[in-house]
Amino acid sequence: MSIRYGLLALLESGPRYGSQLRTDFESRTGATWPLNIGQVYTTLQRLERDGLITPEGGGDAKQQLYAITESGRRELAEWFSRPVDRTQPARDELAIKLAMAVGTPGVDVAEIIQAQRLHTLQAMQGYTRLKARALAAGPDTSDEMAWLLVLDQLIFFAEAENRWLDHCESRLVRFARDRRDRPASAPSAPPADVADEPDPAATAGRRPGARP
Repeated sequence: MSIRYGLLALLESGPRYGSQLRTDFESRTGATWPLNIGQVYTTLQRLERDGLITPEGGGDAKQQLYAITESGRRELAEWFSRPVDRTQPARDELAIKLAMAVGTPGVDVAEIIQAQRLHTLQAMQGYTRLKARALAAGPDTSDEMAWLLVLDQLIFFAEAENRWLDHCESRLVRFARDRRDRPASAPSAPPADVADEPDPAATAGRRPGARP
């Protein structure tokens, strides 16, 4: 959905070709989420089908100029005013991996956490260097400011992921300790009918009807 509205937002400032939309989208986001040109044209076809954009002039599909319609402007305005829904989060591969690793025999969860922590720290350092260069050069344009906002989000996300990994590690350590220190369950008493039965060894050789 973000690509759909991203293209609409770009068309709000004027008609564009599909190739221009791809270039402008990646420029605005610093190529953080590269777009396949086929994905761009597929999205444009759906936007045209829904009456949110319209082709302008002639040309084939690859050289077609597109413009936003009034319906497209209204939908774009609604998108900008509507909070992003966080109650239905996207599937996160790392969270799923750790959840599956906890119950999988032979998997070292601590090793997974350590490997991910190293990778995330390296990614965060890379984003921080990019941010330093971007700040040193400006920002002078709206695209440069947009790229800085995306970089900030990537850095904050990496920081949060590292804190979460530290939390996971601590929680798993406590879980393992609690399981180890938990007292063993006391053996259960035998069923009443078994406990009340006479010991066969004690009654061996006793005459029928004799008192014990």
